[in-house]
Amino acid sequence: MKRILTSTLLISALAVSACTNPDRFGADGMGGAGANAGAGVNSGVVPGSANDPSLTDVGRATLDGQVAWLQTNTDYQAVIEGHADEQGTREYNIALGGRRANAVREYMISRGIAASRLKTISYGKERPIEICSEEACYAKNRRAVTVLAGGALTS
Repeated sequence: MKRILTSTLLISALAVSACTNPDRFGADGMGGAGANAGAGVNSGVVPGSANDPSLTDVGRATLDGQVAWLQTNTDYQAVIEGHADEQGTREYNIALGGRRANAVREYMISRGIAASRLKTISYGKERPIEICSEEACYAKNRRAVTVLAGGALTS
């Protein structure tokens, strides 16, 4: 019962805070065509990597807690689900969710979790937790969720 409660708390904390950077496309909201144009090309930031700016400071703190838990509970693996808001095409959001999930995975790997214990999946905009066309809803839907699994992960 204690493991279920701990697992639920970890998942809830990540769902609320890990990957929510509303200015991820630059100040103009046009996919980086503004002040942040070129991020990831020559700036040293690789989208979907551990230094991806979509990971907030609060998100990194949450992930650090999850990393500590996973280091203590080595019999668990994790599936990291990437999600996006409703803006854009299905294909775009699947790719964005994949980059978001991969950023979390790479961050956890950089903190010492074995890559073989982590799997990613992207749901894009298909599983929103809020439905409305306002920034507050969009921000809640831009997330990564860590789901714990026991036993070996299969590809």
